[in-house]
Amino acid sequence: MSGDDEILNLLRKLLSRPERRIEAKTGLEVDSVGPESPNGIYIFNQLNGKWVLQQVDGDHLKPWEDGLYVVYFDNTKCPACRAYDMYWYPFVKLFGHTFKDAHFIIVLCDWFTRECNSSAARNSFEHFDIHASPTTLLLSVENGAVKAMRKLEGVKRIDQLVEEVSKFVNESTAKGVAGSG
Repeated sequence: MSGDDEILNLLRKLLSRPERRIEAKTGLEVDSVGPESPNGIYIFNQLNGKWVLQQVDGDHLKPWEDGLYVVYFDNTKCPACRAYDMYWYPFVKLFGHTFKDAHFIIVLCDWFTRECNSSAARNSFEHFDIHASPTTLLLSVENGAVKAMRKLEGVKRIDQLVEEVSKFVNESTAKGVAGSG
């Protein structure tokens, strides 16, 4: 059996497994959000290093205070998202604290708005006009309003994330919006 055949057999085996999902309860804490996670909006808790399922039902993600929002739009059926996870989670844990007033969020559906068991996540994909995955959305919020926004589409390495977020923060700061520290 060739290496390609082995890979194809492994993929078939993985894809034929019955889906095992964790029950969707707000307040659920996980180390990382992945294909087994319930659809919804997760917020990173920097105090304990866990992702907390914050919202399943209702309206789209709305910033709750001034600052920087770094939002990863993830799809459970997205191979590129699984590759991006290798960079996203270390970026948040290693560099997240370096950005002043930063909030790290994951919006998770199975496949964009077509397959999503969370109205809040589905509405967030629609509201922010997300059509590629992974997409990282950067928002700068001042006085309760979004003052700057940038979409980063595709897989970004840790160094690229640090560079892009720092650049966004610096540009926003120059315009009198969120800062870094």
